[in-house]
Amino acid sequence: MLRAVAAVALGLVSVAASLALADPGSERKVELLYRLRHDCGSCHGMTLKGGLGPPLLPAALAGRPDDALIDVILHGIPDSPMPPWAFEIDRDEVAWLVTNLKKGLPDAE
Repeated sequence: MLRAVAAVALGLVSVAASLALADPGSERKVELLYRLRHDCGSCHGMTLKGGLGPPLLPAALAGRPDDALIDVILHGIPDSPMPPWAFEIDRDEVAWLVTNLKKGLPDAE
């Protein structure tokens, strides 16, 4: 019985790890980066250095929890110009964007 429970727990950990590492396909990555540059860039600056919205460069995002950034992107900020994007992008895709924004996009700095 204990082995069965351990096997199930190990299986759940494996599933959780694979979900955490979900990676959009290469074509979708191109789309996401295009949207980031154009849709997000319209407020956060085309070089992501800030504008109406704050900068989205690694230094500005350092120390901010990934989950908080993901929630802002998915659900927006009420009574502000930051719209929700959950209708067009899923949590895994947003997590991928946040990870890459924190690393720094090649020509964003």
